[in-house]
Amino acid sequence: MADTTPVKAQLRELKSNGTEEVPNSAVPVQINPETLKVSYTNTLKQAENTSTNKNGTSAVQFLSQGTTKLSVQLWFDVTAVLPPAQAGVTDVRKLTQKIAYFMQAKPADNDPNTVVPPAVRFVWGTFQFDGLMESMEESLEFFSPDGVPLRASVTISLMKQSIQFAFASNGQSPGSTPPPGTAPLTPAPAGSSLANMVAGAGGSADWHAVAQANGIENPRLLPPGQLINLNASVSVGASASVNLGT
Repeated sequence: MADTTPVKAQLRELKSNGTEEVPNSAVPVQINPETLKVSYTNTLKQAENTSTNKNGTSAVQFLSQGTTKLSVQLWFDVTAVLPPAQAGVTDVRKLTQKIAYFMQAKPADNDPNTVVPPAVRFVWGTFQFDGLMESMEESLEFFSPDGVPLRASVTISLMKQSIQFAFASNGQSPGSTPPPGTAPLTPAPAGSSLANMVAGAGGSADWHAVAQANGIENPRLLPPGQLINLNASVSVGASASVNLGT
């Protein structure tokens, strides 16, 4: 008889290279989400020295790739049937603290002087999203007579500084082409510049093109822990004025 047990979505911690998962770090959700909201944002600005056209719209300039964000609402309830590993839990915050872990900064694997939140992978079936947890909102919904919280909703927002359309590998064999959106990411050390990072990686990529492909506005001073695909590149001349009029 076929197994009809639903696959649980998971949050998995990633190592500093942005692709390898930390062993035994998977945190399965208790109740699968109803929806996954993914938003894509590009950075645009009004082009300089252009006039408004006859339709009342003006030309805009594409500056760089922007960000991808994932928003998910999760539910936890200790009055429901819990797996054996969680048997006996009476306070729902014992479950939600495993999600809150991904909000807590810690020394980076490759630079103890840089403190960053752990990179996280959300995976559910064929859906995969790698990034950093930007925000977490917890609402305690139901309490026992003695004031112990029993049920909670947790809304998390994950952010990646590039446009990402990712698919889970589902046991992909080593050496095969990685699925879209799963390129290796390198966290920026404190006080680093993109030019130094590209040079240190030993590649031949132009750091201007890498900056544009990653949507980096200030390549001379990177925020500590910013995840960067040092192999990404686009033509430096790719910026173009796009007229929104018809």
